[in-house]
Amino acid sequence: MSLFDWFDNRRKLKLLTTQKYRYPKFYGNKGLWVSCDNCGNIIYIKQLKQKQRICPKCNFYLKMPSMERIACLVDKSSWISLDNHLSPVDPLQFYDKKNYKDRLLETQKRTGLKDAIQTGLATLNGYEIALGVMDFEFMGGSMGSVVGEKITRLIETATNLSLPVLLICASGGARMQEGILSLMQMAKISSALQKHQLEHSLLYIPILTSPTTGGVTASFAMLGDLILAEPKALIGFAGRRVIEQTLNEKLPKDFQTSEYLLNHGLVDLIVPRLYLKQALTEIFALYKIKNKNH
Repeated sequence: MSLFDWFDNRRKLKLLTTQKYRYPKFYGNKGLWVSCDNCGNIIYIKQLKQKQRICPKCNFYLKMPSMERIACLVDKSSWISLDNHLSPVDPLQFYDKKNYKDRLLETQKRTGLKDAIQTGLATLNGYEIALGVMDFEFMGGSMGSVVGEKITRLIETATNLSLPVLLICASGGARMQEGILSLMQMAKISSALQKHQLEHSLLYIPILTSPTTGGVTASFAMLGDLILAEPKALIGFAGRRVIEQTLNEKLPKDFQTSEYLLNHGLVDLIVPRLYLKQALTEIFALYKIKNKNH
């Protein structure tokens, strides 16, 4: 063995055996400074939160924790959490690099969430709404049985109370660790939306953030009366590489961005994050949603 090989092996061994630092607090507070995923700019976390996690240098939209989204959207002290006790199980006893059950416990401890969505009732500038916010940090925002059940219950509650439904989508799609049980959530949620929208003529607005992909895109993310999206959000079903290999052709550079979808009629409006609350307020006024302040 040469000296170069020996040093290379030592380096690889160190990478494999060095314990990674685990942040004890909720992932939105990992430290005082964070770097932009796009330009690498180092940003003071307090400044970043004030700008709703938009990079002040390149205007890149960083992923936003569900609690921060809720705080930015709803009126102060109006949030009433629903079904917060629901927690996933391991029906298939799934194992990849580790047990699904262990992965769940680890993610719950790291994020402080039971699963990849928070649902509840609130007011938005006085307008009463039912709100669901997906959290990408929890297993890529994947849709398992609990995510599907919580969304369905939220829609049914909104239907009974005659409230509009808002769902902020951030997901890699259906959760593979739950197999067909995760895929069936697509039909379950769509069925609840059919009653909410068509039978009761109530408003449903999905807000697509980056990424919104897979089974979420193939179901409730694209079923809104109005479909809103953040700028330059990645939105699609299959991955770009899979589509290019299947079609055997090169796709446009902006393919699967919110701007591309808007130009092709799949999204109704692109709303910058800082103006979302005001835009929703105007939409609710247009649709004559009941307002506690009036």
